[in-house]
Amino acid sequence: MSSESPDMRVADATDRNWVDRHAPRAARPYLRLSRADRPAGTWLLLIPCFWALALATAASGTWDARTVWYAVASALGAFLMRGAGCTWNDLADREFDAAVARTRSRPLPSGQVTPRGAAIWLVVQTAIAGTILLTFPLPAIAMGLASLIPVAIYPFAKRFTWWPQVFLGLAFNWGALLLWVAVRGTMEAPAILLYLAGIAWTLFYDTIYAHQDKEDDALIGVKSTARLFGTATPRWLMIFLIVSVTLAALAVVLALVDAPPLRMVIALAGVWGFGLHLWWQMRHLDIDDTGMCLHLFRSNRDAGLILAGALALAAVIPA
Repeated sequence: MSSESPDMRVADATDRNWVDRHAPRAARPYLRLSRADRPAGTWLLLIPCFWALALATAASGTWDARTVWYAVASALGAFLMRGAGCTWNDLADREFDAAVARTRSRPLPSGQVTPRGAAIWLVVQTAIAGTILLTFPLPAIAMGLASLIPVAIYPFAKRFTWWPQVFLGLAFNWGALLLWVAVRGTMEAPAILLYLAGIAWTLFYDTIYAHQDKEDDALIGVKSTARLFGTATPRWLMIFLIVSVTLAALAVVLALVDAPPLRMVIALAGVWGFGLHLWWQMRHLDIDDTGMCLHLFRSNRDAGLILAGALALAAVIPA
């Protein structure tokens, strides 16, 4: 049992989360390993799926029961694959996590779960997610399988590059490509632009997140954009903000150029709202306040949902 978390809760778990309150006691260590007690990451994996699903549907001009299933399947898949990815990440990083104050209460370094148990749990989550993926069209299944490459690489990126957040972005935004292909049947420019917009967004929010651990990371030799940028972080965040908003706007324009004008107006309003939320985060950022960094990181769920909501509204506007 961790001396810092006598009740076995993870240090940065959300208050009154459902895992620590309602999950069966035997399941809690595995759900904590999957970050089910910290849902922000699941949202950040899911939202690019929603972006692409809504924009592709708006471009096609029709939505049906299949569209609804893609939304449900994306939510289930995001929960499972985020859990699988976190399990893989914690297996690879268990020695690093034991040396960092914020992460040493996680299930592996604290001894709640054994490496063998974590490996089995990884296989279970991946297998269930794979079963859901099989309900998608064949090109989308191929995209889903390809996503395992950046997922596998990400935990090791912090060992060889100052830009591990790029690898996180490659993995976390893959759903934008997958869902576009599921709806449209082929890869198109708007999907690639959305994907790149998501990567820039990931660089924005995960740099903020990484500032929580910069001192411990420096001691153990872990690289991050937070350590690389230091006091220049606000300037870099502004670059990521501008790139993300610009690419998202270009994706909307290319996708909806032949759609009813109101669809594009609503979608671009969503891009504007997304950008304003990122600007609000910058206005409140204090890179030396770990509590504020965590709060702002979590608030990116709302930023992403602003754009997702606008794109979904655009998708249901009649022709």
